Amino acid sequence: MEFLIVTGMSGAGKSGAANVLEDMGYYCVDNMPPALIVRFSEVCMQSGGKINKVAIVVDSRGGDLFSGLFESLEKLKQNNNNYRILFLDCDDDVLITRYKETRRKHPLCESGASSIEQAIHLERELLQPAKMKASYVIDTTLLTAAQLRDKIYDIFEYGVNTRLLINCMSFGFKYGLPSEADLVFDVRCLPNPFYIEELKQQTGKDKPVEDYVLEFEQSRTLLAKLNDLLEYLIPLYVEEGKSQLMIAIGCTGGKHRSVVFTEKIGSFLSDKGYRVVKNHRDILKVKR
Repeated sequence: MEFLIVTGMSGAGKSGAANVLEDMGYYCVDNMPPALIVRFSEVCMQSGGKINKVAIVVDSRGGDLFSGLFESLEKLKQNNNNYRILFLDCDDDVLITRYKETRRKHPLCESGASSIEQAIHLERELLQPAKMKASYVIDTTLLTAAQLRDKIYDIFEYGVNTRLLINCMSFGFKYGLPSEADLVFDVRCLPNPFYIEELKQQTGKDKPVEDYVLEFEQSRTLLAKLNDLLEYLIPLYVEEGKSQLMIAIGCTGGKHRSVVFTEKIGSFLSDKGYRVVKNHRDILKVKR
């Protein structure tokens, strides 16, 4: 079980960091009282491996409860649960500007602070022990959201290709376009195995159907051109900061040609080091 405690100055980017960590597969919990961390760890351990990476955001919103953080972390260590602390920091002037721009109230303004400046000063004193024990400190003063994302990916050793989750989906046009698709390719121009009696009841995951679809030169040429196009496009999506990409490949019923192409393209991208999920939306539907 991997535990990551995300803390730091209010307005320094903890929510953005949590969003990135969630994209990386962490189970994220925001504003958890420190006293509940040990109990929550026990629940995670009982999940049967379904929860193996946890990021917990703990900060000054908990007020006096924050002081119990290190006691809870010590109990985690005694239970053989290793943890790391990610601390988000930022210059006071930038924090003040961010609060003025968003018109949000600092969480310590209700704890006796008469101004944003005083609240930030009190928060620094409160969080200083956490910063001293932090495994990683990120200063977001000059960082854009995209740069913060890249730093988090770099710290937690995610290669560039694994930052993007690619969902390759086959579908049948007769059942409608997948509304969540980013890229849609139509392979209805290719010879259809449906009209071959011995292939009609099989799917694109069966070798005879795959062999039939790819025995035609136009099929092999189209597959090569789509692979070339995606090899060029996907790094641009990664650079832009996209965390998920759906590639939808359609034929008439979503059972033969689109399935073959989805399997082939998915395997091609996986071999390139990308995180790929392949699924076939309409493969089990009965063609009418």
